[in-house]
Amino acid sequence: MDNGILKTQPSLALVDYGSGNLRSVAKALESCGATVRLATSVADLSDADAVVVPGVGSFGDCARNLDKSGLKEPILEWLQNDRPYLGICLGYQLLFQSSEESPGVEGLGFFQGRVVRFPESPLKVPHMGWNTLEKTRGPLYVSGDPSSAYYFVHSYYPAPEDSSLVSAWCDYGGGFAASISRGNIHATQFHPEKSQKAGLELLRGFLRALNDA
Repeated sequence: MDNGILKTQPSLALVDYGSGNLRSVAKALESCGATVRLATSVADLSDADAVVVPGVGSFGDCARNLDKSGLKEPILEWLQNDRPYLGICLGYQLLFQSSEESPGVEGLGFFQGRVVRFPESPLKVPHMGWNTLEKTRGPLYVSGDPSSAYYFVHSYYPAPEDSSLVSAWCDYGGGFAASISRGNIHATQFHPEKSQKAGLELLRGFLRALNDA
């Protein structure tokens, strides 16, 4: 474990609501110096230093599963208290109000905005593969290489109403918000756990921010 970069070893609650890429996310975080436990109930969040919400599949399935697990309201309260949060892929999209992918299904609604589909264009959808980022800011990118590429696989992306949330842009399909940061809350559309060296450095940035809080 790469604990040398951290003053203390953060304890992370990795939310398991039946739709997450849990094993690879846990291994990546552990390799960066965190301890990780799966969270399936509100009790599993109580003494965590941060909550991590991954997700694969559809917005509707993830939102419904999160609600059924009983974790939706506790996670929303966690966000409202500005406690450290990392959302990955659908864990990012769920922060917003709704998605074109699943009409009528509500997200957490913590941020204003909705999740939209890539517009019709010659580019392939889903957006799958490696892309660089632009206009990066915030603790996730402090030590990263500005030319680094990150791994994406998605057909939908959040369109925040407040552009000041955006911590990185990707120019695919006319450009979209590849990540957001506000206070202790961070989220990425790409998959850090699949983004090799660049992704691990981003996760280390998140853990360092926990140490500095």
